[in-house]
Amino acid sequence: MAASEGAMRMGKYEMGRTLGEGHFGKVRLARHADTGRAFAIKILDRQRILAMKIDEQIKTEIATLKLLKHPNVVRLYEVAASKTKIYMVLEYVNGGELFEKIALKGKLPEKEGRKLFQQLMDAVSYCHERGVYHRDLKPENVLVDAKGNIKVSDFGLSALPQHQRKDGLLHTTCGSPNYIAPEVLLNKGYDGSMSDVWSCGVILYVMLTGNLPFDDENMVVLYQKILKGDYRIPKWLSPGAQDILRKLLDPNPITRLGMDGLREHDWFNQSYTPAVPFDDDDDNYVGDDNSHMTKHNGIPDNPAINQMNAFQLIGMSSCLDLSGFFEKEMSQKEKPDLHQTIPLLIYLRR
Repeated sequence: MAASEGAMRMGKYEMGRTLGEGHFGKVRLARHADTGRAFAIKILDRQRILAMKIDEQIKTEIATLKLLKHPNVVRLYEVAASKTKIYMVLEYVNGGELFEKIALKGKLPEKEGRKLFQQLMDAVSYCHERGVYHRDLKPENVLVDAKGNIKVSDFGLSALPQHQRKDGLLHTTCGSPNYIAPEVLLNKGYDGSMSDVWSCGVILYVMLTGNLPFDDENMVVLYQKILKGDYRIPKWLSPGAQDILRKLLDPNPITRLGMDGLREHDWFNQSYTPAVPFDDDDDNYVGDDNSHMTKHNGIPDNPAINQMNAFQLIGMSSCLDLSGFFEKEMSQKEKPDLHQTIPLLIYLRR
């Protein structure tokens, strides 16, 4: 059966219920026909993406997720395309959003909040080491699995090394108002790693208190509070939690607590076991053994490519070409056979 939004099957994946819907498509639960493993398939409408001029955003999300292999980052396994749709086969995270977890409990016990924060910072640090800055970190973009572990998702607004200007800074103002760093609001360029740290500090505050540190119905007033660092830390929090929040929510990115300082902080280090990133052999890909997908998670089994730092593939003259996903017209001959999915890196220019 050919794949389509309403079909019961897409290649080796049996399509199930809709998990969520957005402006550009929906996410459906799917199971691999051979193994029974659950996946989330994000189905995007190509024409809507083109009309809204967010094709670059989608390309960035695909390129970023395809190269991140960490237990606390949502995995992208395959990408396929038809004339009207783009299909992203993602790791299925069955525990919902961190936002829902906080809303249900009001606030999290400090021990639980610290564990989730440790996992969040492991994921964010891993991304930064590979030149990826999320730029839209918030509880709605952090998922929680059935075992209570977090998975960072939604990299549509992320930035890669080539997005930096000659000054080495990012200049695009983006993010969610309550979580955006003050230096981003100033529109003078910012360090993506430090702005992500600020957003993580806001998330920690929300987890431990159940409230936003910066909030106002008037957007101008909200931004003034953020720029001034105008917030209050509850006295009932432990001294260590108060101290780390104060250092994370420092309006000055130069003196703000960075990743190195964070790992040396006593509160953060309690019962801390750093996560170990996956390597290619850890993928345990469950695709069709007869297809052209390999155990390297869709990367062609080419030693020269596999030995290269994956992010060099993006940094070298835009060598990861996803333009084919966004052509406005495709002839019937060009239409891909979706009985087989298309490996993302098949688009490497020769």
